[in-house]
Amino acid sequence: MNTTKGSFPRTQKDVAVRPGGDEATLDSVGVPSSAEPIEIDITDRLGYTLLKKGIVDYETLEKALQVKETEESRRLRRNLAQILVNDFGVDHDAVYREVAHIYAFREIRLVDEKITKEKIGALQALTNSLPDSVRDLLTQQKILPYKYDERQPDKLIILAADPTDRNIPAVARALNVKRYEVAYVRLKDMESLIAQVLPPENEFLRMLRESESPIEAAVEEEETEALDEEELEAEISRSALVNLIEGALVEAVRRDASDIHIVPRDARRTDFYFRIDGNLQLWHTQENTYPEAISAVVKDRSKNVDRFERDAAQDGFITRRIDNHLIRYRVSILPIVNKDPRLKHESIDIRVLDDRKVITDLDRLGLSGKAREAFEHAISKPQGIVIITGPTGSGKSTTLVAALNRVIDPTVNVLTVEDPVEYIIYGARQLRLGPKMDFEQALRSILRHDPDIVLVGEIRDRVTADIAVKLANTGHLTFTTLHTNDAPSAVTRLYKMGIEPFLIAYAINIVVAQRLVRTLCPYCKRPMREIDEDAFLRFGFTEEEIRSSTFYEPVGCEKCNGVGYKGRIAIFEALPFTKAIQHIIMRSGEDIDEEAIREQAIKEGMLTLRAAGRERMKEGLTTLEEVSATTIED
Repeated sequence: MNTTKGSFPRTQKDVAVRPGGDEATLDSVGVPSSAEPIEIDITDRLGYTLLKKGIVDYETLEKALQVKETEESRRLRRNLAQILVNDFGVDHDAVYREVAHIYAFREIRLVDEKITKEKIGALQALTNSLPDSVRDLLTQQKILPYKYDERQPDKLIILAADPTDRNIPAVARALNVKRYEVAYVRLKDMESLIAQVLPPENEFLRMLRESESPIEAAVEEEETEALDEEELEAEISRSALVNLIEGALVEAVRRDASDIHIVPRDARRTDFYFRIDGNLQLWHTQENTYPEAISAVVKDRSKNVDRFERDAAQDGFITRRIDNHLIRYRVSILPIVNKDPRLKHESIDIRVLDDRKVITDLDRLGLSGKAREAFEHAISKPQGIVIITGPTGSGKSTTLVAALNRVIDPTVNVLTVEDPVEYIIYGARQLRLGPKMDFEQALRSILRHDPDIVLVGEIRDRVTADIAVKLANTGHLTFTTLHTNDAPSAVTRLYKMGIEPFLIAYAINIVVAQRLVRTLCPYCKRPMREIDEDAFLRFGFTEEEIRSSTFYEPVGCEKCNGVGYKGRIAIFEALPFTKAIQHIIMRSGEDIDEEAIREQAIKEGMLTLRAAGRERMKEGLTTLEEVSATTIED
C-alpha cells in the first residue's frame, strides 16, 4: 500500500460503532468516511490493525494521528505507536506486538530463554565497554545488546521493547557493529532483564568506595575510654558515615527489605542487617568505627530525635525520594547493654514504608473459600468489630488497608487512629497524634466527629477495648488489631481485659488470625524427590492427600539469591461470630472455653492456620518447614 501524503485511501470499508452508539463507515484505517481527510504521512496498516482488534478506539486513533501530523515537521518526529503508548496510555505490549508482526521484527520470549547467572555475566561483559551515556540510554529506552547470531557471527541481536526506537543504531555503532537484528521483547521482561544486567547504581555506596578518607577510627592500644562529644564529632567529620547510612537506605528499598537493623557488637564494630522475606540477612559489617558515631549520623538524619539523648528510647522518621518514589522510614532507637558500662550503645531499627508494596485489592490478599466469604460478609455489615490478630510483622496492617479500600467510598466518613501511621490511606482521615493528643485522647474524640467507619490501630488495654466496643455498639464499623496466637484466643484476651462476654459476643463480626510464610522461588523450585510420609501424616495430611498432591522443595538460583524462596504469602484462620459461637461465649463463666469455640468453628468450615498452610503446600507455594515454623499444632 502506498505511503503518500494526502487523505487516507478509501479502498477498504468496515463498520465501527461510535461512542454514541450509531454506526459509521470506516475506511482502511478506521476513519469515518464522512470525516475530513487527515493529511498524514504514514502507512495505514498499524492504525487499522489496532482499531480492528479493539486495542484503540476511533477517537484515540484520530487524536494520535493529529498529534503525529503536528510533529511531522520536527526532525525527530515520533511514529504512531510511540504516540499512542506515550501520550494516550495505550497498552505498550499490545501496540508493539502488532508493530513487530507488521514489520517482521522477531519476538523473543525471555521466559523461554535460559537466563542463567553465566548469561547475565556475558551480557554485563558486553555492556561494560559502553560509555556511561550509552549505558544510561539502554536503561532509559529499554534496549539491550543480547548476543551474536550463531549462524551469522558478525550479526548482533539487539533486544528492544520498542523495536522502532531511533536510538538503536547508536547502540550498534557504540559496539562497532555493522550488522544487527532488532528483536521485540515485552516491556516487563525487558525491565526485569535490564535490572539484572544494569542494576541502578547506589551513588552513596559509590562515593563511599571512592572516598579518600575511609571510615575508620584511630585504634588505640590502651583501654577504651568513654567518648566525649568533641571526639565523636571529629570521628563523624573525618569519616564517610553519611554515605554509608544513605547508601543503606537506598539499598534496602532496592532489595525489597522491610527493615534495616543497626547493631553495635563491640567498641569499634557495628553490623547492618536487612530483613528480607521475614529473615535477617547480614548486609555490611563496619569495622574500626565507633558505634556511637553511626548512631549520631542516623539521629542527625532523622526527625523528632535528639542526637544527645542516649539513655531513653526514641522514635523518629526519615523521608527520601528513591528511584522517583517517595519512601518513608520509621526509626526506632533503644539503648542497649554493653560489656563495658562506659559505652552508651544503641540498637537502631529502621522500618521501610514503601507505599508501592501496599495491597489495596482484597483479591490479592490470598483469602479464599469460606474464609473469604466470611470476611466479605463481616466487612459489609454497617456495624461491628473486625479484628485481625497475629504477631508483629504478620501483615495485619496490609490486611486492614485492603479491607478499608473495599469499603471506602465518598458517602462514608472514615477515621483512623494509628500510632504510628504507616501507610497513607486515600479516602480516609488519618489522625495525627502528638504531645497534645495521644492515642486514647484521639479515640475518645472521634466519637464526636461523626464517623461511619473507624480504624483503631491496636486494642492495647481495657480503655481502648471499651472504646472499640462502644463504637461497634453505637453503629460504627470498626477495624482493629490484637496480638494473639490464633483467632479463638482473641476472645479470651478481651475477656481478660475486662470486657463482658455478652459485649464480646454481639460486638464482634469476625476475628481473623494470619501469618506470613515464605513462598518457593517459582524459577528453581522442584518436586520433592523423597517425601517423609510419617512427617506429613503427623502434620495433618491424609494418605490420599499425600498420594494425590505434588509437593515442592527449594533449590536456589540467581533469581532468589540462592535462598530457594522469593516473597511471602499470607495464611488465614477466619472465625466469624455465628449464632453458635455467640452462644458458647454467652455461656462462659469465669473462663472462656477456647477449645469449644475452636471445635465449633471447625465444624462450620473454619480452616486453622496450620490447615490453611497445608492448602498452600498442596498448591505448590510453600513447604512443610515454612508452615511448621510459623504455626502451632491444631
